[in-house]
Amino acid sequence: MTPSTDAAPPDTIAPPGSLFRLVARAEAVTWALLLTGMFLKYVTRTTEVGVQLGGMLHGVVFVAYVVVSLAVAVDARWSAGRTVVALLSAVPPFATLWFERSADRRRDLPAAWRLRGTAPSSTRERVLAGLLRRPLGGALVGLGVVAALTGLALLVGPPTG
Repeated sequence: MTPSTDAAPPDTIAPPGSLFRLVARAEAVTWALLLTGMFLKYVTRTTEVGVQLGGMLHGVVFVAYVVVSLAVAVDARWSAGRTVVALLSAVPPFATLWFERSADRRRDLPAAWRLRGTAPSSTRERVLAGLLRRPLGGALVGLGVVAALTGLALLVGPPTG
């Protein structure tokens, strides 16, 4: 028996809820690393390595959180207010954990990407749908956006100079 050529390809992209949970938790972990590094630098005055490494890692994961939050917001049709709260939750330490739990309770973290099977109705939905339908290319574009925004942040300089 030969497989059908009409069969949908296996889902090779993480579901939006799972992807969001992963980056929200990673963002909180990198906050902990950065705060630990700051404690070592400013309180114990033993090393700056924690701030250098924790700060860079936190910056990259922060940008990834923003990118994933925007993608999930578009796909799940979050309101502008909900999207802003998601984005702002990355600023205070560990607030992404609160937002993730809140979104989970409200069932705002879908188990599947809506735009992989639904016709997009706006330009941003068309762009996201195109990326979701080509998972490898979409992942590479996402990584490229994170890298470009991180590079831009490095050019601007650290928040405290």
